Amino acid sequence: MTDSSKRPLAVFDLDNTLADTAHRQHFLEGRPRDWASFFAAAPQDPPLAEGVALAVESAGACEIVYLTGRPERCRRDTLAWLAAQGLPEGRVHMRGNADRRPARFTKLEILRRLARNREIRVLVDDDELVCDDAERAGFTVVRARWAAKSTALEEAQEREGRT
Repeated sequence: MTDSSKRPLAVFDLDNTLADTAHRQHFLEGRPRDWASFFAAAPQDPPLAEGVALAVESAGACEIVYLTGRPERCRRDTLAWLAAQGLPEGRVHMRGNADRRPARFTKLEILRRLARNREIRVLVDDDELVCDDAERAGFTVVRARWAAKSTALEEAQEREGRT
């Protein structure tokens, strides 16, 4: 049962929703993929204006929650990046360092857990598979299509469970 006395949640993905990963996607193109460098470069991500504006606007009516496929070891850099962009404060849900399940599984699991006691007004994410599964589960979704697509990143999200 949701607690209607609390503001609803607006849930935002990070990579290619709020943060432009284009400058670091080359680390995923080779074999083996250079995950350490990919995540180490995240603090230099430029913000995506469309996503940032939507998060700021959503904060007027909702509590903001960040839901990312980034591993927990990236928490400090992620929190610093969010603050540096002037994004609203909010809880950050990250995958465990050893969790290699596809993002569509990890994110839907967290969304369902959050929805047990809070209304989720919207999920904003760029991953089409995450969006598809969230919609099938009854969540309202905004598909973040304002960043350039990366085949390497899409494959990593689905097959390697890294982001």
